Amino acid sequence: MATYDLTPRIVPNLDRHLVFPLLEFLQESQLYPDEQILKAKIELLNKTNMVDYAMDIHKSLYRTEEVPQDMIDRRAEVVARLKALEEAAKPLVEFLQNASAVQELRPDKQYNLQMLHDRYQIGQEQIEALYQYAKFQFECGNYSGAADYLYHYRGLCNNSERSLSALWGKMAAEILMQNWDIALEELNRLKDIIDSKNFSSPLNQVQSRIWLMHWSLFIFFNNDNGRTQIIDLFNQDKYLNAIQTNAPHLLRYLATAFIVNKRRRPQFKDFIKVIQQEQHSYKDPITEFLACVYVNYDFDEAQKKMKECEEVILNDPFLGKRLEDGNFSNVLLRDEFLENARLFIFETYCRIHQRIDIGVLAEKLNLNYEEAERWIVNLIRNSKLDAKIDSKSGTVIMEPNQPNVYEQLIDHTKALSGRTSNLVSQILEHAHAQPAR
Repeated sequence: MATYDLTPRIVPNLDRHLVFPLLEFLQESQLYPDEQILKAKIELLNKTNMVDYAMDIHKSLYRTEEVPQDMIDRRAEVVARLKALEEAAKPLVEFLQNASAVQELRPDKQYNLQMLHDRYQIGQEQIEALYQYAKFQFECGNYSGAADYLYHYRGLCNNSERSLSALWGKMAAEILMQNWDIALEELNRLKDIIDSKNFSSPLNQVQSRIWLMHWSLFIFFNNDNGRTQIIDLFNQDKYLNAIQTNAPHLLRYLATAFIVNKRRRPQFKDFIKVIQQEQHSYKDPITEFLACVYVNYDFDEAQKKMKECEEVILNDPFLGKRLEDGNFSNVLLRDEFLENARLFIFETYCRIHQRIDIGVLAEKLNLNYEEAERWIVNLIRNSKLDAKIDSKSGTVIMEPNQPNVYEQLIDHTKALSGRTSNLVSQILEHAHAQPAR
């Protein structure tokens, strides 16, 4: 199902090192020929300092022990440059490796800079050298060392742009080391800076938000609470506007989060409107499934889309994460998605029918008769469904459910506080921006 592969759209919004996990997934899923993936890896590696890895890929691709001379020359350049940067950053690196010396640092940045200058003869030149050294380490694939040096660099840096660049690098390194909790902390720091920073152009702020959302996919789909967090971030007005304007393909991940999220939110109805509005600019089986159920009420088409959704999930680098258990592997998100998708179809179908034939329902849920009957019994037993089964006629009889006027009022005003807060923040932002003009 390469038709629905979003890698070509996602890659331009990632650091090149973050592309490697995507290529690894595509290679394992065999969505593309192995040779094509290996060539893509080499092309990507040629823009980094991971020369040894590039040599290994070259040997594997061309089945040879020989490597091109330009790779050998490039390796020599990288080693020489690494030694030069190591020497330039040596005074500050040695200080950071001295535990007793590091204890002299305080939360006051200006004090630290003065103390380093007076006691250790470490100035801005050595601090800048640490940044270049950390960046080079990152390019070489030493993500642990890079993350550590970038953390200390941000504590000493007075240049806000440089500090922001270091934070992006730190988050990328934590993602690549799969330190998801720390990566989430860096993500939240970046979001706060992006939302409060005065950018030279509004377009730059929008682009930063788009980058942040793409990078966040690694974190959210590897975090226990990620399905809620992705809704909290992507569904904010500023971020949703950025998606609709420049990255509508991200609707796949927001749609998936809404479907698998156990808590139904008031925002879901508004999101369905977004799906409907954006059908001309982006659609895939997951967004089309929601449109079938909640816009067109086409349950036969929804059933077809549900089958396609399974393939999309299995072949998506973020959604298709496998859980290995001995000799078995399972895609947890797929099972959750299909279970909730059936519930979506069932709930909507039940709203417009009082008596439903179980055989018809089984067909629409993509289950056999016994599975459908058992599934409905479990829903009734777990109080998710106010209905009863007539075994003689093989039907489900829905109990009339008159909505409480107070519940309707609460439902309609649930999102009012959040919208008011967003409106106030936008007005304040506009007011702060006026003097700058």
